[in-house]
Amino acid sequence: MSKEELERKSMTALLRIASTWYDQMKSGEIPSISLPTRTKYNIEYDDASEVWKYGDKESMRTAASAKSATHLLKMAYVIGFIKQQLKENRSSTLREMYYISEGWKRAKFGAQEESNFLIEDLEIISEVPREGFHLHPEENGASIYGPMRIREETRRGMRTLHCQDDVGQAGYTIPNNVENIEFVDHDAKFVIALETGGMYDRLIENGFDEEHNAILVHLKGQPARSTRRMLNKISATWSLPVLVFTDGDPWSYRIYASVAYGSIKSAHMSELLATPRAQFLGLQPSDIRDYNLPSDKLTDKDVEALHAELTDPRFATEYWKKQINLQISLGLKSEQQAFAARGLDFVTKTYLPARLSEMGII
Repeated sequence: MSKEELERKSMTALLRIASTWYDQMKSGEIPSISLPTRTKYNIEYDDASEVWKYGDKESMRTAASAKSATHLLKMAYVIGFIKQQLKENRSSTLREMYYISEGWKRAKFGAQEESNFLIEDLEIISEVPREGFHLHPEENGASIYGPMRIREETRRGMRTLHCQDDVGQAGYTIPNNVENIEFVDHDAKFVIALETGGMYDRLIENGFDEEHNAILVHLKGQPARSTRRMLNKISATWSLPVLVFTDGDPWSYRIYASVAYGSIKSAHMSELLATPRAQFLGLQPSDIRDYNLPSDKLTDKDVEALHAELTDPRFATEYWKKQINLQISLGLKSEQQAFAARGLDFVTKTYLPARLSEMGII
């Protein structure tokens, strides 16, 4: 979908919401809106798209109570704000919109989490990503480095660059809006998405990308939407295997889940943001045991998070049940950089080749 088509779809969808409220009030009804319940107990696997989406459970927001009426008032103000942005061809960050709401009197937000949540509501109702509203987060996506050539739109027109030969050691910075990027060609065999900058730098310095024709993506912790969209597009366009390499703790497994399954709060965007064929590369709990890696004891919160993952439908596989239960019994967690205890080349010369061979990637 082109930028112009997305903008038209956004405007039509937002005006439809406002028109529905107008019709409800005109007919003597209390204005209301229905939204999917956004919890892990209301996500279902969709066989057709191979991603997790919201199920049938819904919650009603109605102006019958002061709290819900205020929520609809805030939504109306945001719709007006987005409409003006689209008309003027302007854009703003989510943070800027939060501060702009200071002038909305009763409709102002108490915290940015509240305004972010409302934007997600509008995405669900309108079936339009926030990029179509000309809204973006403060931060860009992470970095990508490897044998692929892209073409992107800039202020000076289109430019083509190679993500190894035409970039520095930090790689190509993924922009907020990945839709403006065209994938030209590649010489890659697979993609590794890495949680930490240290491991991303280690693989580049050791020449892992050249030796194995690998595209490396730095996730920067919990990945931004643009990073997840980039992985989704690479997988869909080139059918390359995508592997996710994180620390060995419950919070890092959720990073993998956000890439492969989509996050619970953005389940409405899973077809654009999730890469359902992404595989977990490591660091596995079994690696902590098998490689005798330096580790830390699990905290009470870690254990609680692991038990929560055992009840999460996205982790309801024999592999994850086995690994999570093993970690609980070990009582340990470890970081990617722990492999350095075996030498700076160990992760690229020993661990990754062995693990990728085991998974049938190389």
